[in-house]
Amino acid sequence: MSDDGGLSRIQQRMAMIPKRVREAVKPALKKSGDEMAAVMKLYAASSKDSGALIESIEVTEAGQSTPPYSQPGGSTVVPENSVAVTAGNADVRYPHLVEYGTAKAPAQPFFWPAVRTVGKRERNRIKRAIAKAVRDTWGKR
Repeated sequence: MSDDGGLSRIQQRMAMIPKRVREAVKPALKKSGDEMAAVMKLYAASSKDSGALIESIEVTEAGQSTPPYSQPGGSTVVPENSVAVTAGNADVRYPHLVEYGTAKAPAQPFFWPAVRTVGKRERNRIKRAIAKAVRDTWGKR
């Protein structure tokens, strides 16, 4: 066996980083999705009529399908390493009308204000989880 100067060890560590990152980022994604949904529900309370809109806001994890007729995107399978926060379902098909308003009803935004309010904090949480996974993987002997 020839000495490669540690190159094989570095290559092994580099190959393990993506797997560990995927594993480490899942809790951060779930926590961020739950937080986003909670803030959306809080903002949607101002438009509460029956409470159906608030109940329709949900978090869908990777590999699962979002509810049919949800906004944005309708029934879609969530890709790996992501979560989707949606509003609406088969019974609640009007979140976009509440968000943007109509000719007869004023806009009562809840979706995009929540994204703008907590989006940066959630992106930073996910970046920290990724960086920690890389550091932990690189530092292990």
